[in-house]
Amino acid sequence: MTVTRARRDVDVRPGYRLFPVEVARVRRLGPSFVRITFSGACLSDFGFGGHDQRIKIVLPKQGRSLDDFPEGDDWYPRWLELPEEVRPDLRTYTVRDYRPDACEVDVDFVLHGLDDGHAGPASTFAAGASPGQAIGLFAPNRPGSGRMWGCEWSPPASADRLVLAGDETAVPALAAIVESLPSDARGVVCVEVPSSDDEQQWRCPAEVDVRWYSRAGAPHGKLLGEGVAEALRELRPVRDEAASSADLEDVDVDARTLWEVPEGSSGSIYGFLAGEAAVIKGLRRLLVNEHGIPKHSVAFMGYWREGRC
Repeated sequence: MTVTRARRDVDVRPGYRLFPVEVARVRRLGPSFVRITFSGACLSDFGFGGHDQRIKIVLPKQGRSLDDFPEGDDWYPRWLELPEEVRPDLRTYTVRDYRPDACEVDVDFVLHGLDDGHAGPASTFAAGASPGQAIGLFAPNRPGSGRMWGCEWSPPASADRLVLAGDETAVPALAAIVESLPSDARGVVCVEVPSSDDEQQWRCPAEVDVRWYSRAGAPHGKLLGEGVAEALRELRPVRDEAASSADLEDVDVDARTLWEVPEGSSGSIYGFLAGEAAVIKGLRRLLVNEHGIPKHSVAFMGYWREGRC
């Protein structure tokens, strides 16, 4: 199997800019997911990075507009300085698809917290989105690949088996990655979602097994952890004793961001873990300490922390 590694372009960084867009279509994918298609002539210049590309959704405060969003290289400190009632909300999401000819970008939203009143601004927007609604996408100003474009998927050429795992927040990234894999790719993808009605159909190579786990009231991450453990037992990775005794930093996920994508990774198995931070922390230890996969062969990303919007 040959897995194409994303090119790391560190010499020529893309610029980032605001793309004013409108909601073109809204499609419910399941109880927990809604796909929103954004359109705008400006998207002909959208800097698509492919695979698991992350961009910012810019949501103006009620009664205000995108004019409140500061642009330029110093946009972030200026954004922080804005009064709370003026400052547009920013949330990070994954590009599910980009159609340059139609000037359209698809973003899949997870509808968090709508039933218990703890929904964040992005979930609230997605739940009530309608065609013609104006928001912004903050993204690269030209196409490329690699981390400068918000893409973390970067397996080594030596990887002949893949282990991908995540919860519902990782579904868009996992879907885009799986559908980009070469036809001879091999591996297991474990996905935990709130209900069986949230399961999706993806185009994937014949030897990539996508396994869905319906939480249905179980603790977040319990079924995912069991599924990944089972997949590793089946794959039977060659145990690296040095990896098993690796000194993994005990990151406090309540105080720090859990996020590491090793550079220059190698090995026959490549792990890609994304989702709730405490769950991902546990999965990383499962791969490295219990199954001896070298820590430099495991990318892990805490997309969110339970209890926080």
